[in-house]
Amino acid sequence: MANKAKHLAEELSHKGPHRVLRGDLALVGLPGVVLTPTAGLGLPAVAFGHGWLQPPQRYLGLLRHLASWGFVVAAPATQRGPLASHRLFAADLRAALDVCVGVRLGDGEISVDEGKLGLAGHSIGGGCAVLAAAEDKRVRAVATLAATQTKPFSTDAASRCRMPSLHLAAGQDIVAPAVGHAGLIASNWGGEAQLRLVPKASHLGFTEGRHWSNLVLPGKSEHATQRVARILATAFFLVHLAGENRFRPLLDEDIKGAIIEHEEDELVR
Repeated sequence: MANKAKHLAEELSHKGPHRVLRGDLALVGLPGVVLTPTAGLGLPAVAFGHGWLQPPQRYLGLLRHLASWGFVVAAPATQRGPLASHRLFAADLRAALDVCVGVRLGDGEISVDEGKLGLAGHSIGGGCAVLAAAEDKRVRAVATLAATQTKPFSTDAASRCRMPSLHLAAGQDIVAPAVGHAGLIASNWGGEAQLRLVPKASHLGFTEGRHWSNLVLPGKSEHATQRVARILATAFFLVHLAGENRFRPLLDEDIKGAIIEHEEDELVR
């Protein structure tokens, strides 16, 4: 099984079979970006929340990777100031899903299945994804990267979430250590939850390139951290949104750079 997971991880480390289109959410009234396969009807979709002070462009590699594997991915560029409203950002993530479902994308050759919706996010975007999931019964899966606590508390909202979840925590994170953030979200989750530790990752390791916020936040862009995030997030959403169960071994085993720390099954609660 471990050997199979290793081979699947190698497969998902590469771009998927789809060419990718990039668009602007502002065309439908919500600042941000949307990436899609060139065509496809009834596709799964994921709304992605950026981290504190971060633009969505710092996650384009991850978003493009998901799109290449058949997902429509929308990332709002709202609430980017130092005093951002977590409640409003969660609402914007839900609005991004509304756009995915309600608007024919591309040249009308792309549509989304309302039964295949997910949420993801980094830092406060991860915490806000939890807030959004707790209020939106359409959401089928949630993945977070170095999630941080929010107001209202994402750790409390987690108990109202029954869909499967994956939480990646950074081992070198001094901004949002797992014990009070991603770990607490995972342990409070109302459904199936897995917490993985990326031992060498910093809080900003999931972001790409450089940004002025590097002057005020510790950590930097880390290729190895981003590679692990792409592999596991893609496997997670392929299994839980697209029904591609051949990738499930990746979710059941440790892989290089990502150790399973905690796992809860809703059936044993």
